[in-house]
Amino acid sequence: MTLRVVTIGVYGFGEESFLRGLRDADVRLLLDVRQRRGVRGPEYAWANSLRLQAALARAGIAYEHHPELAPTTELRQVQYAEDERLGVGKRSRRVLAAEYVRRYEAEILGSADLAPVRSALPKGAALLCVERDPEACHRSLIAERLRVGVEHLRP
Repeated sequence: MTLRVVTIGVYGFGEESFLRGLRDADVRLLLDVRQRRGVRGPEYAWANSLRLQAALARAGIAYEHHPELAPTTELRQVQYAEDERLGVGKRSRRVLAAEYVRRYEAEILGSADLAPVRSALPKGAALLCVERDPEACHRSLIAERLRVGVEHLRP
């Protein structure tokens, strides 16, 4: 069996399509890699931590929060500055800033213990953050560091 990880964002999904995507990908454990587990906007209220955990429990999907894999507030500011320079919003970003990637890999992944994440993979694990496109989110960097097969779920 080849190990694989699934990644998924919040933006672009509704609660039902999000859960259907996870079920279709045979995800049994959602690993939340967000620092703050809230999402702004009424259309994404379902993705706020407690509501999301309740929906996942009803769907038979376990939940774990891994804040040690989340970018720090300071690091997110690096990305926001690049977004502003390029004139793109968080929800329309398509790629990560080179400086953000360099620092995330050094400051977060450089000292992260990925063993708990790796041990979850045979169970059917997914990495969750908010961005629609994995190329615009640190979850893709985590998936790449795991050196396993990756499936990115998109709305």
